[in-house]
Amino acid sequence: MNNKTDYYDVLGVSRDADNEALKKAYRVLARKYHPDVNPGDADCEARFKEAAEAYSVLSDPEKRRLYDQYGFEGLSSSGFQGGFSGFGDIFSAFGDLFGDLFSSSSRRHPGPRRGQDLGLELTIDFVEAYKGCEVKVKVPRVESCMECDGTGSRTKTRQYCPNCKGQGQIVQGSGFIRMATSCPQCHGTGEVPQDPCRECQGLGRIKRVREITVQVPAGVSTGARLRVRGEGEAGTLGGDNGDLYVAIAVRHHELFGRERQHVLLDFKIDMITAALGGEIEVPTVCEGPKTIRVPAGSQNGKLIRIPELGFVFPQSTQRGEQIVSLSVVIPKDLTDRQRELLEEFGKIENEKKNESSIKGWTRKIGKKVKKVLQS
Repeated sequence: MNNKTDYYDVLGVSRDADNEALKKAYRVLARKYHPDVNPGDADCEARFKEAAEAYSVLSDPEKRRLYDQYGFEGLSSSGFQGGFSGFGDIFSAFGDLFGDLFSSSSRRHPGPRRGQDLGLELTIDFVEAYKGCEVKVKVPRVESCMECDGTGSRTKTRQYCPNCKGQGQIVQGSGFIRMATSCPQCHGTGEVPQDPCRECQGLGRIKRVREITVQVPAGVSTGARLRVRGEGEAGTLGGDNGDLYVAIAVRHHELFGRERQHVLLDFKIDMITAALGGEIEVPTVCEGPKTIRVPAGSQNGKLIRIPELGFVFPQSTQRGEQIVSLSVVIPKDLTDRQRELLEEFGKIENEKKNESSIKGWTRKIGKKVKKVLQS
């Protein structure tokens, strides 16, 4: 009779567990019972091997089918002896899993690295956002050393790092558990300069403040993010420079506002112009005064639209509108004559209202009389 523990119970999974669930369960047990984590513990060593055996069977579709149908006897009859001869066999079978679990010990020769991206905020005027502009900004960044062409060496030649043997990493630990860290001598590049450059101290890069011209397109708004390619920090080992990202903020204007691509203007007019109508001149952002027609009887808040005087649409030549909102101003200090005329105007308005009411009442009575006569 076989005294082995059921493989599903060993891994702690259900009998319908998929490969991902099996792998996850095995990784947990491997981490818990690994001999390097529990040195000298025979029980943990046995459990580690048991978990490896269970995973080796259940992760193989054919072995799992035999085990599900016939149990341990089915595996024996098919030639599977079970178990592993040692930890070397386990690592050979599941090395990819251990590489993920216990930090990879694989070594790669480091290649070119792209430079870091940089960012800054740029505040511009309302008119600059309307027209577009060029702005010079100063950017502190790391650049390739001109003295050694970024090699870090006065002779412009480099050699393998003796500390990490050119791997760029220092691997520490034993068994299956290894920790790889960047080499402190070559900073992960795997190479060191033969004759360190005095200008950059052998780093190949140096800090500088560079003046850069930023092209701000017309129509830009607060929150826009411009990308200036190649103006970030320098790369290493021939890697590309990073990019510079410029966040735009637009100052408020004393006269104009903005809604999407439309320019907004609140303009005051007197009540005579509002009542009788007429022509007025309003300011624009860049086109000088513009004459517009105010319709007679315009009310407070009346909107008048002027085409093609708004902000340009992105990647287009079309523009939004300038929208003028009329604010009717009521005079405060009236002369005697103005008051007299307004009072006379008020009387006339009241007479019109009364006359209108009488006409309305007469029409209603007439309809009722007509209805009675027709009945």
